[in-house]
Amino acid sequence: MALARRAPRLGLALGSGSARGWAHIGVLQVLQEEGIRPDVVCGSSIGALVGAAYAAGELERFGEWVLGLGMRDVFGFMDFNLAGGMLKGEKLIAFWRRNFADFTIEDSPLPFGAVATDLHSGAEVWLREGSIADAVRASIALPGLFTPVVREGGRLLVDGGLVNPVPASLARAMGADIVIGVDLNADILHRHMHPLAVVRAPDADAPEDGVAPPEPEPARNGDWMRRLKFWADGKAPAPRQPSMLDVMMTSVNIMQMRITRSRMAGDPPEVVVAPRLAHLGQLDFHRAKEAIEEGRRAAHASLPQLRQFMG
Repeated sequence: MALARRAPRLGLALGSGSARGWAHIGVLQVLQEEGIRPDVVCGSSIGALVGAAYAAGELERFGEWVLGLGMRDVFGFMDFNLAGGMLKGEKLIAFWRRNFADFTIEDSPLPFGAVATDLHSGAEVWLREGSIADAVRASIALPGLFTPVVREGGRLLVDGGLVNPVPASLARAMGADIVIGVDLNADILHRHMHPLAVVRAPDADAPEDGVAPPEPEPARNGDWMRRLKFWADGKAPAPRQPSMLDVMMTSVNIMQMRITRSRMAGDPPEVVVAPRLAHLGQLDFHRAKEAIEEGRRAAHASLPQLRQFMG
């Protein structure tokens, strides 16, 4: 008896990357415009947040809200905390429940999963049931920034990007034959290769016309606390050493880039969408337009490869 050929199931693995994750919206917009609808969607950290909006059928409205975010709006979601992390995250997730998605994952219109990390054991945790808002809150709990999420039995969960920044393995476990992985960390290393300052003294290697080559422009690195101070008092901050938050965010950038390379080497997605987002910092949530446009560009570039797999 001949076996009937079935259509391959398409899975979408949306990666971690904090504010760079708004690029996922642009990627999803292009897939929708091309008539490509994944059968399952999963995400890690910010990828879980955008993926949940997509699974709930709220991508268009969510994208409109994201594009309207200014620094004041982002600051308004910050509920500062003294233990476990700088922010409690309750304002953000309460807003999410009221406006976008508040249902159980089992009832999701599109199969959905999120990745978190067990803070005690370091184990990767797949969130496939229960409140979708709670799953997102656990997946985005970046250590030092958001407080961990307490689950049943006192288990503490933190950001999924610590263990699986582009969760292709979860997409396959959910039944995907072809996985589109969106990697937000592909060019992060380029950003950290820029020196903070370059001072050139005249020397024999100077050009004959006497004009020194331009100094490299430092990347806009999401020095968020400095910009908050500028917004508050209107004074340009003086150059100084990186803040504790800057160091922490930069360290997370490097860590996630290295982990992404390792995990994707062992279980590579069939198609990788890699927006170039090194110019955006971890907390540049108010720069959604730039991220979405770059997501769209990267998605268009990946379409020929995707069509080969989809037949």
